Amino acid sequence: MMRRTSFSLLTLVAVLAATVAAQPEEDVLLGIDARADHYADIAQQIWDYAEVGYLESKSSELLQSTLRDAGFSVKAGVAGMPTAFVGSYGSGPPVIGIMAEFDALPGISQDRSPSRVILESKSAGHACGHHLFGTGSIAAAIAVKEWLGRTGTTGTIRLYGTPAEEGGGGKVYMVRDGVLDDVDAMLHWHPSDRNSASPGGSLANKSAKFRFYGQSAHAAGAPERGRSALDGVEAMNAMVNMLREHVPQETRIHYVITAGGAAPNVVPDFAEVYYYVRNPEPSNVMSIFDRVVKAAEGAALGTETQMDFEVIHGIYALLPNQTLARTMHENLTRVGGVDYEQEERRFAETLRMSFPATVAPLSSAAEIQDFSVTKSGGSSSTDVGDVSWVIPTAGLRVATWVPGTSAHSWQAIAAGGISIGNKGMINATKTLALTAIDLFEDPAIVANAKQERADRVGTDFVYQSLVGDRAPPLDYRQPAQQ
Repeated sequence: MMRRTSFSLLTLVAVLAATVAAQPEEDVLLGIDARADHYADIAQQIWDYAEVGYLESKSSELLQSTLRDAGFSVKAGVAGMPTAFVGSYGSGPPVIGIMAEFDALPGISQDRSPSRVILESKSAGHACGHHLFGTGSIAAAIAVKEWLGRTGTTGTIRLYGTPAEEGGGGKVYMVRDGVLDDVDAMLHWHPSDRNSASPGGSLANKSAKFRFYGQSAHAAGAPERGRSALDGVEAMNAMVNMLREHVPQETRIHYVITAGGAAPNVVPDFAEVYYYVRNPEPSNVMSIFDRVVKAAEGAALGTETQMDFEVIHGIYALLPNQTLARTMHENLTRVGGVDYEQEERRFAETLRMSFPATVAPLSSAAEIQDFSVTKSGGSSSTDVGDVSWVIPTAGLRVATWVPGTSAHSWQAIAAGGISIGNKGMINATKTLALTAIDLFEDPAIVANAKQERADRVGTDFVYQSLVGDRAPPLDYRQPAQQ
């Protein structure tokens, strides 16, 4: 009998201790909920700014000031990028990082409407939801900071403000310049039309602007005197399009002509084409990119024009980390998905009428995808890839968009501008905060994540940026100039 009583008392003590230990985490979630409207306001201000890569001055300053007001020390203009910043609180290890993006996409605009309404006053829009990404990440960092203070836990929480993810590769320069060297684990998230924390891959990617220089002339009166720079671009494009048959099938090559002349009766003396080359393997990207360069050189030779090119960005594929991803998945499952209220459901149903096909029910926004491990490299690219090769990294996707929405679409802008996007952002905030807390509380998770990264990259791996020693392309979103 005495043994049973003793066991019962020990059990009671253990339950009480667990309850006390769990209370700070509950306080974290309640604190995030209490500020949900405040963070929604910040996110929607950045939605309104819609600033493109390396030009996100107002967006960056708003996020920085929010961190300063919360007690973070903030260093701006890191790694040669005026809109990049690092917010830090605490001291010593472990150092847990959270990344924040905030750039918009050019060439796409939309109102906060479920039907197509272009905003003539805007030439860019948050079609990838980075206004939510940036705000949700700083909200998580602030929540963790407050938890560190309440519990007296040692360590450092860092918020990395990373500009120009959309083609500018801002994180690459942070990695290359050692800004992340002392980070033990890195967390991130991304808007989506579903909820998942499974470890996924991505495509390595290298881009460049190819510029052709010719000789202008009257296209009718003296065409023999002209050497068309646009001919050079078109000849290059024709050869690259033939190249597509002779590259690994996972390869993706895209281009857009950013300058091609101003008048049909003037032979263009300047033209520019902007290329992306993608493949799961960085080595394949480099070799295919070299073949694209040869096509440009051949085009210049054949059209008697001159050509040069500027590498804009180069990024690695994501290196999955199952150790961190499983921890993230557990917390996402605890937080849950997004439930639509009646007005949000009406918005979503109207929006879905614009989809070419409906692949998922609206109720899937409230569901958490099963944890799975895949060898697929995915179909998109992100500069998070470079981070993941040097630091154990994990991310999640949260339903801030209506199920079935494609990224980089006007539908993504629309949903990200209303409560549907805000709700998903808060779920991401909670998941990031809980995951960071787990890493502070359990050193074994970080140690195992580090070992997994080391095993994956191998003993001979030395990080080398795909952009070489070039400076950040701060003007890559500016119009093409001769």
